[in-house]
Amino acid sequence: MRQPEHFDVLIVGAGLSGIGAGYHLKTKCPTKSYVILEGRDCIGGTWDLFRYPGIRSDSDMFTLGYSFKPWTDPKAIADGPQILNYVRETAAENGIDEKIRYRHRVRRASWSTPDARWTVEAERLVSEGAIEIVRFTCNFLFLCAGYYKYEEGYTPEFKGAADFGGRIVHPQKWTEDIDYAGKRVVVIGSGATAVTLVPELAKTASDVIMLQRSPTYVVSRPAQDPVANKLRRNLPARLAYHLIRWRNVLWGMYFFQLSRRKPARVKQLILGGVRMALGPDYDVATHFTPRYNPWDQRLCLVPDGDLFKAIRDERARVVTNEIDTFTPKGIRLKDGNELDADIIVTATGLVLQVVGGLEVSVDGRPVDFASTLTYKGMMYADLPNMASAFGYTNASWTLKCDLTCEYVCRLINYMDRHNFRQCMPHNADPTITLEPSLDFSSGYVQRAVARMPKQGSKRPWRLYQNYALDIVSLRFGKVDDGVMQYS
Repeated sequence: MRQPEHFDVLIVGAGLSGIGAGYHLKTKCPTKSYVILEGRDCIGGTWDLFRYPGIRSDSDMFTLGYSFKPWTDPKAIADGPQILNYVRETAAENGIDEKIRYRHRVRRASWSTPDARWTVEAERLVSEGAIEIVRFTCNFLFLCAGYYKYEEGYTPEFKGAADFGGRIVHPQKWTEDIDYAGKRVVVIGSGATAVTLVPELAKTASDVIMLQRSPTYVVSRPAQDPVANKLRRNLPARLAYHLIRWRNVLWGMYFFQLSRRKPARVKQLILGGVRMALGPDYDVATHFTPRYNPWDQRLCLVPDGDLFKAIRDERARVVTNEIDTFTPKGIRLKDGNELDADIIVTATGLVLQVVGGLEVSVDGRPVDFASTLTYKGMMYADLPNMASAFGYTNASWTLKCDLTCEYVCRLINYMDRHNFRQCMPHNADPTITLEPSLDFSSGYVQRAVARMPKQGSKRPWRLYQNYALDIVSLRFGKVDDGVMQYS
């Protein structure tokens, strides 16, 4: 076994978060050596993995984009290939792409207190079917592998699925050979993936049905932001970008807080928009009125109302019912009706996993993340020299990840100035109570919440999902706060 390579910082994942982490390390910790280990063979993470028709962001690119690289495309709601190009361009412009080791799937990480370092074990794909185990050591481990399992999405066990004569595909496994032109397609689901797929499939498919067990809140927004485009024409690019970014951040925070304080009013506003888009005769109560309040689950965004337009033009329709069984020709519902299909798309959600599915141990003791307390939404109690990039559930993912990267750099620089080798958050407050880290009622969250780390009842263990509060805490707050222990 060859000797492990050593780096000051090891980043796991070369997606949106990992490339951002590389940029911040390069610019704020220029003396530190780092490497990015990526399990796949290219940059992009989510935006390269998902290839289903119409793949796009459900956040505006002025907040989903990096704080340090202005988004310049006129489209504020960008499609997957545009976002992928943006991530790869960022990596190439800053030399981050040269720091990536592809086909390195990280499996285990073990911390040694006497050595004050991590040993990281990865499976390197040498050739098809041939895997080599390689090891690295690092002083600080930064996990940027996202929050869901790349190998598979979530698909319930549908009775009779083996009898269906057509093709069944999960969007996470979409391939280029899937031909839906002129075909009858049933998309099972009502979340962001389903509302993205349906209008795109409806352009060429003969019949598209969005089959949902229960509705989701759907909001229309212009794909292009006219105010933003005007500002960019009349102001320097960076100034315009940050003005638009802050306007969108503040609006998002206001809307979220309004949803929490006055859910009935926000519900009325959202449903009023749906009625305007679909007309007075459409059954909005059945197909677009959820049983929960706004922002108990993430809202679905449809740029330029494309889903509503497909329904109005009778190129797509929504069916709200439960599945009884798959049949050779399609799906039979609980009410006895049948939906004929050539292709069934199971847009039924993701499989959440903690820290990219990594096995973690400290001084030989396995870490159970389900009983671990999160510190500032990025580190874990009694886990040394490790951070994890995890974005917001109620705003753009990158807003929190950018702040996390800045904080990690501040932490590393502070340790250097004081000759510390180890930092570790530790809870010494017996009044702190444990709560679920995510309070969404969405199925993909509820299926995994028992395995997720916990948040505490007060700072710095509590997650506020609030960008303004996090700026104060992470960008300007003390890194020596009495909770973080240094040695």
